[in-house]
Amino acid sequence: MARPHTMSEIDTQSLESPPPGGGVSDARLVEAVRKGDHDAFGELVKRYEGRLMSVLLRFVRDRELARDLSQETFLRVYERIEQFDPSRRFGPWLFRIGVNLGLDYMRKRKRRLWPLLFSESRSETPPDPSSSDPRQQLDLEQEVRHVLEGIPEHYRTVLVLRDLENFSTSEIAAILNRKEATIRWRLAEARTKFKQIWTRRQAERKPGDLVIPLPGSEESDHDVDE
Repeated sequence: MARPHTMSEIDTQSLESPPPGGGVSDARLVEAVRKGDHDAFGELVKRYEGRLMSVLLRFVRDRELARDLSQETFLRVYERIEQFDPSRRFGPWLFRIGVNLGLDYMRKRKRRLWPLLFSESRSETPPDPSSSDPRQQLDLEQEVRHVLEGIPEHYRTVLVLRDLENFSTSEIAAILNRKEATIRWRLAEARTKFKQIWTRRQAERKPGDLVIPLPGSEESDHDVDE
């Protein structure tokens, strides 16, 4: 399955990218926080709060709830800063805490979190007026939601972080605390399951119904990580 950019394409910055403008590294900031520098922690919050909110909004529709989970994430990060291994990257460690909070919240309430993936979390802009029929994009997003519901959670999580949030497989491995080979295998399985369910659903459509192309089907099936 090619990467489904048409679902909700965005430009995201890798967690491995250097600080904007060549600023202080995460490692130096963490070191300063450990010495009691509250401003340094404020810089870390500023650096990651936008991306963290974006990810959390993949799991919960409510923006205030996502903000609460974001604040809880940073609180736990601050409380556990001494446990952080400075030989590792800070970003994936932070997102591991945040993603686990989001998943735990939804599991405890026994709610189905994946139909919310394509909520207003990414963009509140109206459909592109240049499109021949804006309803086609809405149909696509609705169909993607239904397909994702049929994929087991441990596969869905990898698929969302890679194909919707554009994390690299190495970053996902760090976030989920799994080997990179495991993440690559799960991603391949998730994309296969997605394609199988998608194809089956399209074949079951009634005569006259719109047949929706598989997202990203016009692209190469070969995925290259950064």
